Amino acid sequence: MPGLEHSSGLSVVIPALNAAPGLAAALHAVTARASGLAPEVVVVDGGSTDDTRAIARQHGARVIRAARGRGTQLAAGAAAAAGHWLLFLHADTRLAPGWGEAVAAFTREPANADRAGYFRFALDDAAAAARRVEATVAWRNRVLGLPYGDQGLLISRAFYRAVGGYRPLPLMEDVDLVRRVGRRRLVLLDVPAITSAVRYRRDGYIGRPLRNAACLSLYLLGVPPHLIVRLYR
Repeated sequence: MPGLEHSSGLSVVIPALNAAPGLAAALHAVTARASGLAPEVVVVDGGSTDDTRAIARQHGARVIRAARGRGTQLAAGAAAAAGHWLLFLHADTRLAPGWGEAVAAFTREPANADRAGYFRFALDDAAAAARRVEATVAWRNRVLGLPYGDQGLLISRAFYRAVGGYRPLPLMEDVDLVRRVGRRRLVLLDVPAITSAVRYRRDGYIGRPLRNAACLSLYLLGVPPHLIVRLYR
């Protein structure tokens, strides 16, 4: 499995829909020279009516369009990307300094050809409640082996294809994929993926986690994602 000796070795795939508020920061983090990498960046737009596409192009990203829906957009981005390694990232998530070194180290290890990496969840809020949410997410990752998409997912193209890739789900597309990867083949990349706390501030640091937990429980019980998405929003 090729590593990242060449700039084309890594493709960053970002699904977006009216993502202008946070997209510039997300793109700056993955395109900054300080990362030590020069990845291809593919932004998959699901029909934005704001400046999402313009911002993406200003940061050197290739913009493609796909039907609305994160699973559909992620799958389209993977199909369009050229890299041997794929890093899936949400548009409101900013990787902290050191991510490039962590990615390069992961891809150099031959055993990781059939593993996937994810980053440490962090919120852009100084509140103590945000730290409690982060601790809960760390527990979920460690015990259940279920990192969410807001932690990013680094996976070789070959392994991505082998496990079936993203399915066209409106919600839980991330859980669906990592369950097929398997908890024993998930590796923590100990660099923060700093995610917007907007939903937590809006819904509360108790209400939002409870809603997320309810969505996950319903999914694991077999409720179709197209029904669960109504609760998530």
